[in-house]
Amino acid sequence: MKPPNASNRGFSLIEMMVGLLIISFGLLGLISMQFRAVQASVGTEDSQRAVLLANEMAAAMFNANTVNVGKDAVNAWASRVAEKSAQGVPNGVGVVTVVNASTARITVSWTPVNARGEANDTHKYSTDVVIP
Repeated sequence: MKPPNASNRGFSLIEMMVGLLIISFGLLGLISMQFRAVQASVGTEDSQRAVLLANEMAAAMFNANTVNVGKDAVNAWASRVAEKSAQGVPNGVGVVTVVNASTARITVSWTPVNARGEANDTHKYSTDVVIP
């Protein structure tokens, strides 16, 4: 029996490097997808928190049976919107605008933590409350 010569004994270094390069691109793609999924999850969480905060102010208006809940209540709510550690939104601003005696507009706007300073980085949620 003849021993195999050196060129038939396994993979060459170039073949191994090409395989490693292909695996590296695949792993890089998976890491990129995971990063985008986490960003989308955080963005959705901020949106849901903004909805809950606006709903909290709307509930206060319904409980008081008027859209004029008082400046102290609105200021306390607006400070909670701005305070991320108190279940607020990042860089949040809460505004209550009384349109007329029975209608108010509640607006929560925020800028995500990973924002780049572009014009479309500021997100806004608005709802109108009508109390007959």
